Amino acid sequence: MGTISTRRFTVETLCLACLLVLPQASIAAEWVLQRTPDGQPDLQGIWSNATQTRLERSVELGDKQAYTLGEAQALEERTRQGIARSLAPSAADRAPPSDGNVASAYNSFWLERGTTVALIDGEYRTSMIIEPSNGRIPWLPEKDRMPTQLQRWLSRPGVEAFDGPELQTIGERCLLFWDFRTSNSSAGPPMMPMIYNNNYQIVQTPGYVMIYTEMMHDVRIVRLDKEHRPPHMVQWMGDSVGHWEGDTLVIVTKNMHPQQSHFGSSDQITITETFRRSSESALVYSFTMDDPLVYAEPWTAEMLWSRGGEDERIYEYACHEGNYALSGILAGARVQERDETK
Repeated sequence: MGTISTRRFTVETLCLACLLVLPQASIAAEWVLQRTPDGQPDLQGIWSNATQTRLERSVELGDKQAYTLGEAQALEERTRQGIARSLAPSAADRAPPSDGNVASAYNSFWLERGTTVALIDGEYRTSMIIEPSNGRIPWLPEKDRMPTQLQRWLSRPGVEAFDGPELQTIGERCLLFWDFRTSNSSAGPPMMPMIYNNNYQIVQTPGYVMIYTEMMHDVRIVRLDKEHRPPHMVQWMGDSVGHWEGDTLVIVTKNMHPQQSHFGSSDQITITETFRRSSESALVYSFTMDDPLVYAEPWTAEMLWSRGGEDERIYEYACHEGNYALSGILAGARVQERDETK
């Protein structure tokens, strides 16, 4: 009896396991990596990198790379509650801000920071940075870092911050979108999520990959299986050359324009990006920053891109449409200079 019962229990357990596993296996089997006519993995479509996962890990988390399911759900719920509060009608008789800060004057209708924690390879990530293990940028001591081009210009004797347009950030000049608070760009590389317009379109042709950024409609043309151009041929987004390693697209970018800086990087930086489809609706994007003039060691980050529906569209972003801020700032500086000489 004991042997028969044991065998029956074993068979029933195996059958139950099959029932639990088979649906999941069939769901996974439904997605097949599509390929382009020339046989490469199809990365094409419109993608968003909006997320609640931050670049650097909170110091108190140490080397903890992943949240538990409960922790991730709690964080996402707090995010949803915060969005709901910010979308509530404002009191018409409220007092104006007292600190004079109007840099965040957008209401939440326009924001697009994402509501989910990145789930990559089964882990709810506590940070985008996965190397080094503490999830933090490994800066050189500040005294040992190469200053950016803008910092070097501003350090020259007699140079004032508003002497000319070149002394403003490239974002203020509408050349590329550049976040002055975090010193990074949506166009990249690396391509970082911003407060809104976190959409990208990838188009593939034999020998090329195009990455179109919604913010400021920047376009990066990646040449496949080519050599990098000579170092003196700099571009705003660098010289990007790609190749395939199995089903992963690898892009190496060099020759960054001296006025372009990501997280304080110098023009000697080499950025290596990878693109890997993980499902029909998800793509894992990673980048490694290698700049010995600024960082103590190379560092690597990963984020999840989510694919939009078939009806998803990217619309024109016109940074300078009706934007007279830069000319007004410089004109105001000239008036101030004249007043000071009187």
